[in-house]
Amino acid sequence: MSSVIQYYGTGRRKSACARVRLIPGQGEVTINGQPLADYLGGRTGLDKMALTPFQAIDANGRFNVIATVNGGGIAGQAAALRHGIARALAKALPQNRPTLRQDGLLTRDPREKERKKYGRKRARKRFQFSKR
Repeated sequence: MSSVIQYYGTGRRKSACARVRLIPGQGEVTINGQPLADYLGGRTGLDKMALTPFQAIDANGRFNVIATVNGGGIAGQAAALRHGIARALAKALPQNRPTLRQDGLLTRDPREKERKKYGRKRARKRFQFSKR
């Protein structure tokens, strides 16, 4: 049994977390056991966004992606997948790390949902003010 070289990367966005495994192959993408198009429900914008790291370094069709994604919604999961793919590619092809960094694909998006404050309906919404 020959051992295949695998590269791992963890991507996060909002409350979504993606554990990504890259294996040299034909470019098949599997998320939680489903093909990319089925998992994202036909949202073409999201699958293009998730695969931008491959376009950035011109590596389309060189790696198979096997990912486990949980938490958050579909858009957050797609962004977490993009982050994880970019991190795994930076390990697989270190010479392309500056290109990925320049395109902002290695930086984790720090924006999170703001917590609800006491005495308010939501994080920032106040109750209606009546002067009289």
